[in-house]
Amino acid sequence: MISWRSTWSIYTRELMRFLRTAFQSVLAPVLTTALYFIVFGAAIGGRMPDLGGVDYGAFIIPGLLMLTLLGETTSNSSFGIYMPRFTGTIYELLSAPVGVSETLIGFVGAAMTKSLILAAIILVTARLFVDYSIAHPLLAMVYIMLVAAAFSLFGFILGIWADNFEKLGIIPMLFLTPLTFLGGTFYSIDMLPKPWDTIALANPIVYLVSGLRWTFYGSSDVNIWVSFGITLGFLAACTTVIAYIFKTGWRLRA
Repeated sequence: MISWRSTWSIYTRELMRFLRTAFQSVLAPVLTTALYFIVFGAAIGGRMPDLGGVDYGAFIIPGLLMLTLLGETTSNSSFGIYMPRFTGTIYELLSAPVGVSETLIGFVGAAMTKSLILAAIILVTARLFVDYSIAHPLLAMVYIMLVAAAFSLFGFILGIWADNFEKLGIIPMLFLTPLTFLGGTFYSIDMLPKPWDTIALANPIVYLVSGLRWTFYGSSDVNIWVSFGITLGFLAACTTVIAYIFKTGWRLRA
């Protein structure tokens, strides 16, 4: 049986950590996104044709939202579990009567809440630069929460795997960010010449960006249900890995 008091304690602890680092967690991503809108939306967007009937400045909003969402969710989650390991306070959590379910729900719930706050701020910021509408707002919110949950768990795994600060940042910096840039953040896959349009489909981030873009404008490069399926599959895979880590104590117990 799940102890909701334990879950709430982990959830509030992670959320308060997010609020204590609001400058880094909120202001920095919003300023970066605003710069993207100024450069790509205003300076370059005015010279770009509409993509699928959508103004270029509005077209890049889901991609920029996903770019920020993936980076911040992964980094916050990995740092949140790495620091207790680094300082040794992880043993308080391991010795407490708290199960895997309470730990995951607390961490993932906090990550989802942070992501929704960040997404809302970015969407408000985007409104200052371009006019846009969301065709399926409920699906957009659900999809953002699913992606946030999946990459919160991925960051959790990364934070357990890393044994120094360099490893903590190497995956987001060398793999996640480049794949997001190449995942259709600023362009449609249909714009790529052959065979690059087919090769691009090997990038899993393409499906995440396309899925969120569909919830905004009702059209995307790949089928929306494929995007949902890949997101749910990644979420299930990360959950299985973390359950195994807690069962075996890999890198948690010295």
